[in-house]
Amino acid sequence: MRVGTLLPHMGTVATPDSIVRSAQHAESLGYDSVWVAERLLYPVAPRTPYAGTPDGSLPEFYKRVFEPIETLTFVAAHTRTIRLGTSVLNMPFHNPAILARRLATLDVLSGGRLNVGLGQGWSQDEMEAAGAVSRGRAERADELIAVLRAMWGPDPVEHHGRFFQVAKSIVTPKPVQQPLPIYLAAFTPGALARVARLADGWLPTGIPLAGIGQMMGQLREQTGAAGRDSAVLQLIVLGHVALTDAPLGEGRADFTGSLDEVRGDVETARGIGTDLLILNPGASPGAETENGFLRIQEALRSLV
Repeated sequence: MRVGTLLPHMGTVATPDSIVRSAQHAESLGYDSVWVAERLLYPVAPRTPYAGTPDGSLPEFYKRVFEPIETLTFVAAHTRTIRLGTSVLNMPFHNPAILARRLATLDVLSGGRLNVGLGQGWSQDEMEAAGAVSRGRAERADELIAVLRAMWGPDPVEHHGRFFQVAKSIVTPKPVQQPLPIYLAAFTPGALARVARLADGWLPTGIPLAGIGQMMGQLREQTGAAGRDSAVLQLIVLGHVALTDAPLGEGRADFTGSLDEVRGDVETARGIGTDLLILNPGASPGAETENGFLRIQEALRSLV
């Protein structure tokens, strides 16, 4: 099982220097990859409750967020071997032809180190600000992925669909990686079916590890039913780590508690067949400073 880490690109800790030092630190520690998320707004009165807090309020660290592709491009210039991932880009925010060009450029500039994680987003306020259309979102997501694959494939490129049109064209540069891996965040039946049909892997978050294991088995069956080799579908688990000095005991959430308790969760993730475990240090006390973030990053690396 490989291990990745989120970069400190959100909250008060987020500065150009802290982002670079964290990426270089992760590379020196032998992390497989560094990851960033996408947030567009911090609504003052959000219309969509946030699932990660009891009252639905947005975390304070969402008030300061660096853009994901630009952040990874900056990190690529300051690292050599560590892979770079998005967890996740929200598909409704993006035109696929433009997104394909940006991601291909990043893959080339990094020497073929990019992992592309995509999701559907959840904030009504962000969707509205991005001009996203709610009607036909599932079909748009399918077609967005088709355009990405076409743009990254052999020239001449051409796509004529319901939502997007690409005239027959020469499109360069192409990604170094062929194919460039796409991982999808999903938990609804329709989104999981999209993973089975179109993705290189599943990137769940916010689902208990026990549930992930069961759902991954079903997802592999769907992948086989879609005429694809289910063995190539990777499982990438994102765990938001909240370390405590004392054990939390029975009833705690996954990846919360003492280092030993989180170590047990890491082994559970390994046991359900996780290919890549991304550990987010940012939810732990002390991670709001750069030194604290780096210390937690180092402690978590010792678990895998």
